[in-house]
Amino acid sequence: MVHSPIPRVHGTMKSGDAFDVAEPHTVGPRRAPMEASAVAISTTPGGAATATPGSDPDLDDSPAPASADGEGYRIFPAPRHSGWKPERPTGLLHAFGAWLMRDPSRDADASLGHGPGHHAQEAASHETHPWWKVMCLTGVDYFSTLGYQPGIAFLAAGALAPVATAILILVTLFGALPMYIKVANDSPHGEGSIQMLRGLLPRWQGKTFILALLGFAATSWIITITLSAADATAHIIENPLAPKVLHHYPVEVTLALIIGLGAVFLKGFKEAIGLAVGLVVVYLALNAAVIGVGLMQIAANPVVLGTWTSGLFATFGDPVAMILAAALLFPNLALGLSGFETGVAVMPQVQGDASDTPARPAGRIRNSYKLLAGSAVIMSLYLMGSSLITTTLIPANEFLPGGKANGRALAYLAYEFLGTGFGVVYDISTVSILWFAGASAMAGLLNLVPNYLPKYGMAPDFVGAIRPLTLILTAIAAAVTIWFDASVDAQGGAYATGVIALMLSGAFAVTLAYLRERRPALAVVFGVITVVFAYTLAVNIIKRPDGLEIATFFIVAILATSVTSRMMRSWELRVDQLVVDDTALKIIHDAASSGTLRIVCNRPEGEDGAGYLAKEAEERAIHNIVPADPVIFLEIYVADSSEFRSELVVTGHIVEQANILRVTATTIPNTIAAIMLWLRDHTGIVPHAYMEWTEGGPFLHAAQFLMFGKGETAPVAREILRTHEEDRARRPFVHVG
Repeated sequence: MVHSPIPRVHGTMKSGDAFDVAEPHTVGPRRAPMEASAVAISTTPGGAATATPGSDPDLDDSPAPASADGEGYRIFPAPRHSGWKPERPTGLLHAFGAWLMRDPSRDADASLGHGPGHHAQEAASHETHPWWKVMCLTGVDYFSTLGYQPGIAFLAAGALAPVATAILILVTLFGALPMYIKVANDSPHGEGSIQMLRGLLPRWQGKTFILALLGFAATSWIITITLSAADATAHIIENPLAPKVLHHYPVEVTLALIIGLGAVFLKGFKEAIGLAVGLVVVYLALNAAVIGVGLMQIAANPVVLGTWTSGLFATFGDPVAMILAAALLFPNLALGLSGFETGVAVMPQVQGDASDTPARPAGRIRNSYKLLAGSAVIMSLYLMGSSLITTTLIPANEFLPGGKANGRALAYLAYEFLGTGFGVVYDISTVSILWFAGASAMAGLLNLVPNYLPKYGMAPDFVGAIRPLTLILTAIAAAVTIWFDASVDAQGGAYATGVIALMLSGAFAVTLAYLRERRPALAVVFGVITVVFAYTLAVNIIKRPDGLEIATFFIVAILATSVTSRMMRSWELRVDQLVVDDTALKIIHDAASSGTLRIVCNRPEGEDGAGYLAKEAEERAIHNIVPADPVIFLEIYVADSSEFRSELVVTGHIVEQANILRVTATTIPNTIAAIMLWLRDHTGIVPHAYMEWTEGGPFLHAAQFLMFGKGETAPVAREILRTHEEDRARRPFVHVG
């Protein structure tokens, strides 16, 4: 039978109280988004229904299931598959599978990390790290841009490069930094600006929008992995000490670097962060030495600075013209902002306070502020210093393709002023950090993907575990590398498109957040920043349309994979746990005392007491249910069919002599199957479900089931029961009339 959602249902209650035991637990005050409150209906001697606290008298309006506020609710675990075995698996293959699914970041002695964790373990204990160490993990990508950003700035702006870099720094410190501090505050569990935009559109439109944003994130971060590895390969091959034979195997060398990166994350976040700390500390120290020596050269020879400033004034005339010209060049330097989205994506790794709660991890948020501000200030200082010394001390022709400073301006100065020995060490450090620059992107994806795709049913559950997801991401990065033949230039457009698109989504999300908070001044400020990033993205797409093409490919691939996964997971129960009120339990226990459970699946149509009694008489006649067997009506209200899993809130209602169970859920047949299996497990009685055939073609019903959680309910519910209970003697019965 088709069950229709009603307007008064707004969503499904969320709870963090999960118990892995069979017995129910009484819980304290709870919150549900439904507006209807429950009142008990009793019958007066004259036959009229009167309302008392506990149930809903407004029966003509088809009331939604009651709010689960207050005492009197009990939590039950979701029914398990009949083939589930609690014992530890044995054998080499099973041991490998157990190792693969185990989260390497979880540690019995680790400090508590709150919030959504990997593999849907929201309250699991996992190891966290001081903010400055996590800053190094995000910094391997952010700080590694020092290797090529000064050269990009000079090729784009010429002698204006330091001025353009100063504008980039102003946008960083007074635009991007406060923007992502707001993102960190509103999305502390690693979901980033995407989480802030989640509620922008309802239901399937919202899910599709989120998947599109994930496509841009995948573009940015997968290309970060492949581009960084390809750039590291180019540095290796171009080094005069490298074997000449490597010139013939750039793809193979790049693949080896990507596999090495994946191997680090298979070991765990702790190892990745430890390696990142070492690489960043050494790289920043070497760059500080180069920049320091460069500034000393300028101080010792001030005519160099005078020549540069004289040239600027001769070309532009006054500082205002210089600033305007440099501002127009901002899109060419926007890659210098690449580290912020990963900074908020890895927030679950940031150590907080012992007093942090999953709902409000204040310590983690505060330390994430330090992470974002620290990386922004450090990078700003290095960018300004590197741009100034490279622009004034390196001949312009050396920046051109084939020149000694092309793509490696600071390395050029390292060899020039500090000698070959230091230059070789600098090159080794540069290659190492470029190779590991993909670590920040890998970490971001490992935190971001489990928060969306598996929870939406748009990827298998195992994708939520670190090691399987690491293997998948490594394989995708390897395929992209082969596709682009490990070319840095071929991937540049996609990288820029992904980075700027994420910055745009962040600015837009923050603007909307301030509008909702009724803070118009801040909304205007970040609205302007949104326009700046929109302009930057448009300029980038016009110059490099291949970036949008690659991003579109990732978006289409994610959408196709998501739809396929959702179809393949249609037979799952899609239940996290059941929350049942005392009235519902009394109805169930009273019926079970007769030795049988007969559940009539009813489409809510605003029946009054007489309507329910008429419906019961009809069902007894159709299915030959004897008068001695009590009947329970089951009514399911679909709040949002685009959600995949939900917590089932079951409330009991008594309307004259009719007993009713009302349930909020995301789909109808799966919920019927879950309720039937739970009733069997709870009472020890195999229940009978009674339904009707629905008019319409099978293809239409299949599409309705996949998209809206309803359709031809009876055969789908029966198939789900067959899938989850192999023993026919224990399988709940489905009767269709």
